[in-house]
Amino acid sequence: MTRRVSAAWGPGGDKRSTITLSVSNYHRGSVSILRVNTDSEHPTPEGFVRLALPGEAAAIAEIQRRSWAGDADTGDLVAELAVDQLVRMWQTAILRPPLATFRVLVAVERTPGRERVTGFAALSPSSDPDSHEADDAEVEEFVIDPERRGHGHGSRLMQAVVDTLRADRFTRATWWIRATDDRLRTFLTGAGWDADGAHREVGTDDGSIRIKQIRMHTGI
Repeated sequence: MTRRVSAAWGPGGDKRSTITLSVSNYHRGSVSILRVNTDSEHPTPEGFVRLALPGEAAAIAEIQRRSWAGDADTGDLVAELAVDQLVRMWQTAILRPPLATFRVLVAVERTPGRERVTGFAALSPSSDPDSHEADDAEVEEFVIDPERRGHGHGSRLMQAVVDTLRADRFTRATWWIRATDDRLRTFLTGAGWDADGAHREVGTDDGSIRIKQIRMHTGI
């Protein structure tokens, strides 16, 4: 039997059949470029967040694949994900989003002569049945490259998410997380998020993978 796996986020995608992976490692921090090492011989990479560029779709897709590969629930599905399909999906999300408030952000690490995408977030108006489209936004994806965690990229990306949603005049942010992800839930609760009582189950169409999720929310 062929199993169809829906990509985690894409404009107009059916969220009821998606698998959403959330990565902890977040903390509030500055969105601006971080410079902390004045040693010119061993410079510390600069980290910052901005809107994704079309040419970064492949890097985003690769980070997404690596994240799925390291997950106990989705690791076996990585081989079934077509890389070119993921790349096209992210190119479309960046170039032709259905609304201006569908946004893809990237965390970037800059070293002399090189910029590297180290994570990404995908934001959209919430499509939950009980949401108010003009006020409620959703963090659809938030992934830091497993190879670059612990370097502050998650903190900058998290702050950029909040700043972006606020600039787009949303007043409430929601985030579906795995019901068993106690680490992420603890962090979000400490940052002012809370469970609002909503829950759902997502997974593959053939039912081989089912993931229970709860919805967190916060005023912004």
